[in-house]
Amino acid sequence: MPFVTASDGATIHYRTFGRRDGVPVLLLAGLGSDHHGWLLQRRAFGAAHRCIAVDNRGTGRSDAPPGGWTLEQMADDASQVLRQEGVTRAHVVGASMGGAVAMLLAGSRPELVGRLVLACTSSRLEPWRRSLLEGWVAEVEADGVRPFVRRHLDWFVADRSIARRPPLDRLAARLGARATTAGFVGQCRALLGADDDDPAHRLGLIQAPTLVLVGALDRLTPPADAERLVEGIADARLVTVPRAGHVVMLERAPVFTREVLAFLRG
Repeated sequence: MPFVTASDGATIHYRTFGRRDGVPVLLLAGLGSDHHGWLLQRRAFGAAHRCIAVDNRGTGRSDAPPGGWTLEQMADDASQVLRQEGVTRAHVVGASMGGAVAMLLAGSRPELVGRLVLACTSSRLEPWRRSLLEGWVAEVEADGVRPFVRRHLDWFVADRSIARRPPLDRLAARLGARATTAGFVGQCRALLGADDDDPAHRLGLIQAPTLVLVGALDRLTPPADAERLVEGIADARLVTVPRAGHVVMLERAPVFTREVLAFLRG
């Protein structure tokens, strides 16, 4: 299994799959999830692309360094993974927290990013999300990750998705609990430590053609957040997926996969 040593000495794990001769696609999962977060896209993405799925620090087999870390360090981790794989330019697909990391990578290292997909993400934390995350940190420190995820699935999966596909709640809980307590808390604190002062400036640094994709029923990063991303990125378009909550790549996997692959084909 491939690992890379990050600039601060942390060990970062990632998985590769798909066509070795395909255009590279870097996959960055959301809060608490690792490379398994792309389980329902693996076959279709791999048939068309050389896929590189990172375990963000704090999840999977990657380290959760004591003392915390930042989203900027996670973006640097992603660039180190690409460097180790000999990739000088890749499409980047980021979901939720992974989308925040992808935006930082695209803004700071534009030469690395071909096309950019931002799914269920936002350019700023907002006071209500900050308060929510602070509460989540306290809960996870007290009870652990798995009980927390089971208790708060309604933030991630729309009720009507669970009613339509009853096993979806179990799948979402399993894929969303790939972090240790220290890892989940570390990721939350990285989000809480993000600079919210001038998101418009950061969005303006993104040169890559961008697809912004959001579930119509997303409570955690609602469609209004996606609209602000499209307004701030020079070359961006929005796709709103009906009947989907936050984990749109699970709830409406065929629609998500089709839209992303069509966009990456250009």
